[in-house]
Amino acid sequence: MRVIGTVGLPGSGKGEAAAVAEAEGVPVVTMGDVIREACRNRGLDPAEHHGAVARALREEDGPAAVAERSIPAIRDAAADADAVLVDGLRSTVELERFREAFGDDFRLVAVEAPFDLRAERLGARGRDDSDVDVEALRQREERELEFGMGEVIDAADVTVDNTGTLAAFRERIRAILAAEGDDPGTDGDRPPADATREADAGGQP
Repeated sequence: MRVIGTVGLPGSGKGEAAAVAEAEGVPVVTMGDVIREACRNRGLDPAEHHGAVARALREEDGPAAVAERSIPAIRDAAADADAVLVDGLRSTVELERFREAFGDDFRLVAVEAPFDLRAERLGARGRDDSDVDVEALRQREERELEFGMGEVIDAADVTVDNTGTLAAFRERIRAILAAEGDDPGTDGDRPPADATREADAGGQP
């Protein structure tokens, strides 16, 4: 069993990595689903109360609460698969909990891209918080980084530089998913500087 966690700032391509995993038959456990379920259990609309409930879970059950609640879903998914992708790590506490739970079977993949490119991608798919208001996106990122996402990105076992074509990015993710216990390493095969993104690359989450 291999558990592959992903981390990345908004628009980096983390959601596209999850889509590639699903297309390859690799189960995806999204940590945000834990929070959405908790919202529904409390009779709250996840669209309005996601952040508040996330904070409440961590205040009630500790900073690793969301990771802790994700572990049973990961184990269930792993029962019928060689690998599971976990989407949505945000803090070092969550990273430590997963490494404690899964040991050497856990690998963390950071997906990175420059701010301007990520803002362009988010704007291309019509996100209200980034299409026009770039400052709102910066503030959103500052909140993520203050929460500890920067340290999680720095602690990644594998870093994927997502500034090339969408096809190249998907192929890189497929290679990571297919690795049979070998550390796929950092992203030494970054695309050349003159690589042109495909027309639909703006849709990468």
